[in-house]
Amino acid sequence: MRRVIKGKTYNTVTAAIIGSDSFGYLNDFDHWNESLYRTKKGAYFLAGSGGARTKYAIRSDRNTYYGGERIFPVTYEEALAWCEAHGVSPDHFPERENA
Repeated sequence: MRRVIKGKTYNTVTAAIIGSDSFGYLNDFDHWNESLYRTKKGAYFLAGSGGARTKYAIRSDRNTYYGGERIFPVTYEEALAWCEAHGVSPDHFPERENA
């Protein structure tokens, strides 16, 4: 998945994966699957997909949502908090760099 957000490119193919987590079953409205990535320039982002009742949902009209996929840029602190919340070992989290 590749997206340009506010002039920055986020690409799951070229970024390093730090960790992944998921919840539920594939056809469930609450299902989600996401991974935390770090770009070569040191930016962090979450990339994932999910059902109609997740943050990955796409609104098609006033009362209709369906599953989708998205990329969310996150700060270093948000990335570290995600790792802690999702059981990714601190040993696998890179040290903060002054980028």
